Amino acid sequence: MTATEFAPGLFTRGITPPLALADFKLVAFDMDSTLIDIECVDEIAAAAGRKAEVAAITEAAMRGEITDYKDSLRRRVALLAGVSEQALHDVYAQRLKLNPGVEAFVLACRAAGLKTLLVSGGFTFFSDKVRARLQLDFARANVLDVANGALTGRMVDRPWGDIVDGAEKRRVLLEVCELMGISPAQAIAVGDGANDLPMMAAAGLSIAFHAKPAVREQAMLSIEQGGMDRALEVLR
Repeated sequence: MTATEFAPGLFTRGITPPLALADFKLVAFDMDSTLIDIECVDEIAAAAGRKAEVAAITEAAMRGEITDYKDSLRRRVALLAGVSEQALHDVYAQRLKLNPGVEAFVLACRAAGLKTLLVSGGFTFFSDKVRARLQLDFARANVLDVANGALTGRMVDRPWGDIVDGAEKRRVLLEVCELMGISPAQAIAVGDGANDLPMMAAAGLSIAFHAKPAVREQAMLSIEQGGMDRALEVLR
C-alpha cells in the first residue's frame, strides 16, 4: 500500500485522518532514537573508545540487516566491559535529550486518557529516568550487569526472560492490552527501528518517527520532518 503525503514530511498509509486520539487507550514507545535523540549503547561505547565499532552493529540491527537482535545486543554490550558506572551518569547528563515534540505528544496522550508504555531494547539505567521525566505508566528494558563500579559486559536475566527484542516488545504490548482489558486495535505503537516492527504490526495504529526505511514503509503514520507532536495533526 502506497503512502499519501498528508502534510509536508507527514505520510499516512491505510488510514483516513483525522483519527480521534481518545479512541485509543494505550500508547507504547520505543526509547532510543524515538523518545530520546541518542542510541545509549553507542554513547556508552564512546567512553570505551569503541563507538564506531558498536554503532556499526546498532545501525545494521536497526535497519534490519542483523536479524538476531539479541545476539547483536550481546555483542555490543560485551564491548562495554570495563566501562565505569560513572560513564552512564555522564551519558545521561551530557548526551541524552528528549526528541522534539515528545513531551507535547505524551501530554496530549495522557490528557486524552491513554496509558503510556516505554518498551526498549536499551537499558533500565536510562529508561527509569526517562519514564520518571515523562511520567510514563509502564516501562520494560534490559538491565546492565555492574560489578565493582564497572560494566561486566553482560546483562542480567529478568523473571520474564533475558533480553527485550522485537518479539518481547510485541509480547509486552499485547500483555498490557490484556491487563487493561482492551483490544490491541486500541493501542498505538511508536518506533524507528526494525525491532519495533513486531509491536507496530500488533497495534491499531503504528507511528514511525524519523525511522529507518523498512519501518517508514510499513507504518500507518510516518513523521519524517519535525517533532513527534506532528502526530497530533492526524490524531485529534
